[in-house]
Amino acid sequence: MKTKGYHLEHNYGHGQQQLAALLATFNILAFLMHTVLELVDGKYRLIRSKLPTRQTFFDDVRALTRYLYFASWEGLLDFMMRGLELELADGH
Repeated sequence: MKTKGYHLEHNYGHGQQQLAALLATFNILAFLMHTVLELVDGKYRLIRSKLPTRQTFFDDVRALTRYLYFASWEGLLDFMMRGLELELADGH
């Protein structure tokens, strides 16, 4: 998780009593959700395969959602697929 954009190696020792554990838990939950998406969401998997790093994907999502409104996750992925000129194979 250190090299995949989650920065788990960072020492979260600052703050109140349980802050370090809470932030580590959030990092682990994010990793879990991204792993689940890789397994079950064909559009996410296709987009991620075409971008060089996970960080590039995060940066693209951050930029798009800063300036545009998407009614759903599906809408965001569809927009990204059109921009990257990607199509899912039939049956997915």
